[in-house]
Amino acid sequence: MGKRVLLLSFFLFSFVSLQAQTVADTTWRRSLSTGLNLNQAAFSDNWKAGGVSSIALNTFFNGRANYKWERVSWDNTLQLQYGLLKNKGEGMRKSLDRLYLDTKYGVGFSNDWNVFASANFLSQFTKGYEYDIDDAGNDKLISNFLSPGYLTFALGAEYKPTPNFSLRLSPFAPRFTFLVDENVGENERYGVPPGDKVRTEILSGLVQVDYQKDFAANLNLKLSYISNLNYKRISFDKVDHRVNAVLTAKITRYINVNLMGNVVYDRDQDHSVQYSQSLGLGVMYSLEGISTGQ
Repeated sequence: MGKRVLLLSFFLFSFVSLQAQTVADTTWRRSLSTGLNLNQAAFSDNWKAGGVSSIALNTFFNGRANYKWERVSWDNTLQLQYGLLKNKGEGMRKSLDRLYLDTKYGVGFSNDWNVFASANFLSQFTKGYEYDIDDAGNDKLISNFLSPGYLTFALGAEYKPTPNFSLRLSPFAPRFTFLVDENVGENERYGVPPGDKVRTEILSGLVQVDYQKDFAANLNLKLSYISNLNYKRISFDKVDHRVNAVLTAKITRYINVNLMGNVVYDRDQDHSVQYSQSLGLGVMYSLEGISTGQ
C-alpha cells in the first residue's frame, strides 16, 4: 500500500514541477496537505460505565496542481485516505480506504465557461471485509484494489466562475468498472458480468461539482460530488451518486481536527445509501504556493 501511495504522489508532483520549471509564461497554483490522526481509548476490566479499549490511526494526503494560461487550463487532484482500527479482543481492521485521481484539460470560450476533456480514477488500496458473518467469526472478502475500480473519461462543458467552484456537465462520459480479484467476485460483482473483469458503459453521462472554501483563517471545507448516469437504464433510482467531504480546523500550525465523510448511492453495490465518517485530532502539514514561469 505504501509503495502505491509514494509512486502516485511522485509522478503527479514531479511532472507538475518539471512543467513549471521548463515551460515559459505559465502559472501554476499548487497545494498539498497531509496528516496523521490518532484516536485512543482505554478502560480497566472493572470500568462500570462500560467501554472497549481501542486505538485508531487515519492518514490522508490531498494534492492539487492547477495550470492556467490565457484560455487554457489543466487541473489535477489527488486524494489518498487510509485508516486502521484496533479494538480490544479483535484483530486490526480497516476503517478508511480511498484512492482518487482526477485530471481535466479545458479551453475557455467565455469568462466562466470552458469545454473540457477529463479522466478520473477511483479505487482503494487494500482488501476490505465484511466481518463476523457467522457464529464462527469468519470474515467475507468484499473489495480490494481495482475490485472495484472505476475509470471515467468525460467530454463536456464546465462552469467555473471562481477558482474555488466548478460544475462539469458531460453528456458523454464512458465509464469502466474493474473487478480483477476473482475472490472478491465470488462475493460481490459491482455490476461486472460473471466471467468478466471489466464492465464497459460507453453511453453514460456525468455531473461533477467541486467546491472548497475557507470559512475562517483556520477552517477549510473541501467538497466533491460526482453523479453517473447510464443512458441504457435511465431512471431516478439507478443514477449513481458519490459525495466526499473533508472539513479541517487548524488548532495550531501543525495540529488540527479533521472530519472526513463519504456518501455513496450505487445500486450495483447496494440498494441502500452507504456512508463512512471519521473524526480525529492529529498532525497536518500544508503547503500552498503560486509558481510563475519567467
